[in-house]
Amino acid sequence: MPPALLEWLPILLFLGIALLLSLGFVLAPIVASRFTGTHQPTPEKLTEYECGFPAFEAPRKGFDVRFYLVAILFILFDLEAAFLFPWAVSVFDVGWEAWIAMMIFLFVLSCGLIYEWKMGALDWE
Repeated sequence: MPPALLEWLPILLFLGIALLLSLGFVLAPIVASRFTGTHQPTPEKLTEYECGFPAFEAPRKGFDVRFYLVAILFILFDLEAAFLFPWAVSVFDVGWEAWIAMMIFLFVLSCGLIYEWKMGALDWE
C-alpha cells in the first residue's frame, strides 16, 4: 500500500466505525420492536395527533411570516453573541481598532433591532 494511503487509514477506520455505530443505533430499536411484538399497528395508533389530541387544522397550512422573521432575528442576535464573547476576551490585546469596529457592528445591529421593533415585526397580534 502506498504511504499516502496509510496516512488516511485512521480516518477511514474512524468513519467506518462511526457508520457502523450509527446504523446500529438506528436499526437496533427497529429490529427489537419487531421481535418483541411492540410493533403492532392499529388504526388508532396510525392516526395523526398533535400534543395528545387530534389536529384541528390542515397539515399543509403555512406558518405566519412573522414567525420566520422572529426566527431570523433570533439567529442574527445569537450570532452577535457568538462574535461578542471572543472579542470580549481579547479586547485588551487587539487595541482600539477592534473596539471601534465592534462598536460600529453593535451600532448597526442596534439600528436593525430598532427598525424591526418600529415596523412591528416583534408584535404578536
